[in-house]
Amino acid sequence: MSDYRVLYLGTPDFAVPALRALAERGYQLRVITQPDRPTGRKRLLTPPSVKQEALRLGLPVLQPERLKTPEVREYVASFSPDVMVTAAYGKILPEWFLEMAKQGGLNIHASLLPRWRGAAPIQRAIMSGDTVTGVTLIQMVRELDAGPILAAAQTEIAANDNVETLHQRLAEMGAQLLIQYLPDYLAGCCKLQPQPAEGVTYAERILREDEWIDFCQPACQVDCQIRALTPWPGASVMVESEPMKLWNARLLETVIPAKAVPGEVVMNGNLVSVACGDGRWIELIEVQPSGRRRMPADAWMRGLNGRQVIFSCKDGHP
Repeated sequence: MSDYRVLYLGTPDFAVPALRALAERGYQLRVITQPDRPTGRKRLLTPPSVKQEALRLGLPVLQPERLKTPEVREYVASFSPDVMVTAAYGKILPEWFLEMAKQGGLNIHASLLPRWRGAAPIQRAIMSGDTVTGVTLIQMVRELDAGPILAAAQTEIAANDNVETLHQRLAEMGAQLLIQYLPDYLAGCCKLQPQPAEGVTYAERILREDEWIDFCQPACQVDCQIRALTPWPGASVMVESEPMKLWNARLLETVIPAKAVPGEVVMNGNLVSVACGDGRWIELIEVQPSGRRRMPADAWMRGLNGRQVIFSCKDGHP
């Protein structure tokens, strides 16, 4: 077992591989994560993924709503951590909190900083059509995701990557990067590089308005937006004044006939495709009409009994 004490702060699936890797290598660990939250249609109270993994590993877990409480101070002070490690914890750590660890804090961030600082780096990278992304291990400072860089690793964003596939890959990469560089950081023999001032962008949270697809846009842009919303929260369109989710789609190379208008849905055999504004198609694979289960796009189209469908433009959403 390592003599080093690591206070780990993380919440969703992305933060699980790094926690598991630290435990496997014998670091002494305590965990802080977000409180249990209602999830799903039935709004069942569900523990975050990091809590579930911590309990499986037999680790102490604290779930405060706020960090500035006597309970949290006692929890951290009694542990006397050498370092704090965060991965998608969900809250900005105040400077006084970081000072409770002897060597401050490290954060695993899912982008190649300084590009895509902020809350939704994976979604924004895909939505913007980036071809490369990665993970960056930084020392935490007061400014959001602006600390000096300890290490980084990159990966290509494939044409069929969505948030789920890229999320899983980056989570594992982040865990490996942490395990590789944490021993030298704790030993005080790492050189940190300040982030460049050029190229800073911010990954704002995904808003409800980001979910609506405008098929007047170029097909590549539509494809990126759908993949950036899959599997959560899902891309949305309006069909006969009702919202519908597009859960799976892909870019086609076919040129649209002149008579097709942007947003027009056409079925050819089992192929269901939508016209985009630049004369290209998006194939629909899986959809979910309002109030119904997910279904193959061709089954949905057959259920319309030949009615023409033209998705409303983004400006027409509720």
